[in-house]
Amino acid sequence: YPLQYILGTWDFYGLSFEVGPDCLIPRADTERLCELAIERLPQGAHFADLCTGSGCVAVSTLSARTDCHALALDIFPETLALACENAEKNGVSDRFTAALADVLSEPNEEIKNIAPFDAVLSNPPYIQTEVVKTLSPEVRCEPEAALDGGDDGLDFYRAILDFYTPLLTDSGFFAFEIGYDQGQDLRDLASSKGFTCEILADLSGNDRTAILKKA
Repeated sequence: YPLQYILGTWDFYGLSFEVGPDCLIPRADTERLCELAIERLPQGAHFADLCTGSGCVAVSTLSARTDCHALALDIFPETLALACENAEKNGVSDRFTAALADVLSEPNEEIKNIAPFDAVLSNPPYIQTEVVKTLSPEVRCEPEAALDGGDDGLDFYRAILDFYTPLLTDSGFFAFEIGYDQGQDLRDLASSKGFTCEILADLSGNDRTAILKKA
């Protein structure tokens, strides 16, 4: 059973987050996504964090960028409630809006009315369905819905590009966490959707983050 769930809290990007079986455990690899968002968001940016989970990406970014506002989306009410709790705990709740949404479906009117976004961030499920079954028992204690990215691991990236491109400003960008072996897949997908794709490595030298901009 994961130590993080036993403790009930876990540190991420210098902040403390409440965690439990309703969310993916925040990992150091994901801090790279926050770093890039903090560096590249324009002044006064409004961004979306899809599949927010514990809220660690949105909350950490807002904590460092006090000029920004975020919309955080998740499909599960219990998970979204945890993200809101973490936003309150870390002092960013006044700039943090939460909404229930299935990222694999077209955004509802509430989300469309909040758009456009200067950036769309996401650490979505990206593990191939067959690989999920082979993960360690500890990892398999985490929500399967936060791990399983479909047969090729790309279901969420495809859906996000299809449904959220119209909600992105012309100068906006997508920033995704990706699997260590998915860099070329994201380049190919980005090209097919009319985007450029920059792949950046984590501290271990593995492909970890993809930045997509309209070509």
